[in-house]
Amino acid sequence: MVGDVPVGGDAPISVQTMTNTETTDVKATLEQIGRMVIAGVDIVRVSVPTMDAAEAFREIRRQVKIPLVSDIHFDYRIALKVLEDGVDCVRINPGNIGSKDRIRKVIDSAKDKGVPLRIGVNAGSLGKALLRKYKEPTAEALVESALIQIDILDKLDFQDFKISLKASEVFMTLAAYRTLSDQVDNPFHLGITEAGGQRSGTVKSAIGLGSLLMDGIGDTIRVSLAADPVEEVKVGFDILKSLGLRYKGVNLVACPSCSRQNFDVIGVVNQLEARLEDITTPIDVAVIGCIVNGPGEAKVAEIGLTGASPNNLAYIEGTPHHKVNNDNLLDELESMVRQRVADKQASKKDLIASD
Repeated sequence: MVGDVPVGGDAPISVQTMTNTETTDVKATLEQIGRMVIAGVDIVRVSVPTMDAAEAFREIRRQVKIPLVSDIHFDYRIALKVLEDGVDCVRINPGNIGSKDRIRKVIDSAKDKGVPLRIGVNAGSLGKALLRKYKEPTAEALVESALIQIDILDKLDFQDFKISLKASEVFMTLAAYRTLSDQVDNPFHLGITEAGGQRSGTVKSAIGLGSLLMDGIGDTIRVSLAADPVEEVKVGFDILKSLGLRYKGVNLVACPSCSRQNFDVIGVVNQLEARLEDITTPIDVAVIGCIVNGPGEAKVAEIGLTGASPNNLAYIEGTPHHKVNNDNLLDELESMVRQRVADKQASKKDLIASD
């Protein structure tokens, strides 16, 4: 459990992101976490590199309910501090925080408070001994690094941890996770680290994370983008949605458009996505520009629109419902989706009340 979020087993795959504000700037960090929560994030990681940052983390922890993971490197005292202040998980490699006594102090505190750890192996920060052995970062080096950290925790009888094996190179990451998944039963946190900008990083992450998830590997994910962390949350849920693993918000099916279109599909879809970003209730919406593929897609969506002349045809629950002209197309679509979401929420409340 990371706070109230289960990780591993049959639990839903959770979506994480990480703040990129200065942790000591409590106001900015809280504002960013608030936007992440609106986007639906399950778990937020916060870097805590100094004692000043640890003091700020205590105030951040006090003001938010979302599960928080602290990112700790080298200084065991910072780990002990955030454990005292209510952290929900600590990302730390026990091998880089010093003596066995220091490691034991962190583990004993984590045990006492029921806080899990994440072993975080990264191709960009492998130990010197492994780099001398393998000459360069490799999947084998990532796995060996993880096994060294796991062995430390095993000897201290601590099993409440998850593992990540991240590289910016997709095939290295895939090989590392697949190799280690045959050797351990602990949950895996997935990511393609330093994946790149919003477009290229999304592509790399979708390929890498999608491949592992299709193998049945992965319990929680983070999409690492050089972009607003809120975009990481959106892309993460889109990846899970495309694989049928999580359903959150609007699943928008739209044609790429062609000369058959009877309205500006690209403009409508982009504006509709922006307008509906606040919706977290799962709903399938199809927006197709012509009558070739439109009716087929609309019949399997909750809300559908097929381009036609002189007026477009709107569908509700797969059934033709009414005509819509181009002048009020966007407003009509948004209204239909929001009404459908309201109906679903009301139905859910009625069901809970009857139970």
